Amino acid sequence: MRRSDFSYHLPPDVIAQEPRERGRSRMMVVRQDGIEHDSFANFPQRLRAGDVLVLNDTRVIPARLFARPLRGMSRPIEILLLSAATEPPLSKAWIKPAKRIRPGDELVFSGTLKARVLDKHEGTVTLAFEGDLAEIDRIGVMPLPPYIAREQPREADRKSYQTVYAAQRGAIAAPTAGLHFTREMLDDIAKTHDVVRITLHVGIGTFEPVKVDDLAQHVMHSERYEISEEAAAKLNAAKSIVAVGTTTVRTLESAIRAGNGRFEAGRAETNIFITPGFEFRAVDRLLTNFHLPESTLLMLVSAFAGMETIRRAYAEAIAHRYLFYSYGDCMFIGGRASAE
Repeated sequence: MRRSDFSYHLPPDVIAQEPRERGRSRMMVVRQDGIEHDSFANFPQRLRAGDVLVLNDTRVIPARLFARPLRGMSRPIEILLLSAATEPPLSKAWIKPAKRIRPGDELVFSGTLKARVLDKHEGTVTLAFEGDLAEIDRIGVMPLPPYIAREQPREADRKSYQTVYAAQRGAIAAPTAGLHFTREMLDDIAKTHDVVRITLHVGIGTFEPVKVDDLAQHVMHSERYEISEEAAAKLNAAKSIVAVGTTTVRTLESAIRAGNGRFEAGRAETNIFITPGFEFRAVDRLLTNFHLPESTLLMLVSAFAGMETIRRAYAEAIAHRYLFYSYGDCMFIGGRASAE
């Protein structure tokens, strides 16, 4: 299978630049027998008796940081953390301008936070932070994807680029299908359905471009996930599972394989790469956004719904002026296709 099989043309003016009002985005409902146009406000009515709704409760860290210029540079040094700083406080990061940064350089972010460059491989560096790590949350900028144009960072994005149920700090990108929910909607759903939270810290593996045309040659970066005892029990008892977002799908499909058909509580890592032909064992229906051409996320939803079904759905979404990507509208896939 080729990367080019997942290419499509998207008019730039349907790429969402502003967050949708939570609970009010447009929702395309996709089934094998057709497509409906609806509002996300009606999503709770789409759930069936016995459905368990599964959310990824990872919390996005403000992962873009700016250090003082070095050696006559005219602009600040920009880094994007690829993981949260750990104990000891080490983190991988992308850095610009990469060519002018050397191992041993000291990056100063503020009076209480700095980092030493331990090593560099192309544009990726390993940083050893020193000082107050809580400063990252104070001075960092939310890592909006590059297709959302901002002349200056907005404080409002700290709230809008975070789900209302975000809890476990550690992601460098939002699980954007969850951005549509309000607390009130989730409270109402919880009156009649189990709502389960799992955690996958969204890292660069989810969003790094596929650079090879032969998909068999692409390797996903690992991402950390965790399932609690309570969540595992509810998942094992579920009649059907409705996943919110592709990161939730990757967690559940990884976990059920690790547990030989059952969900087990604990922490693990996954580098699962889901493409058409994949056998889904955990997820029955999926709420997701509209994804970039040739991305691993588009490949996953094409595996779930079927390649031709997704091609038709995306063409119709463009024709009906749905908004795409992180701040855009959503799609509810009402059943998985047989493996193609």
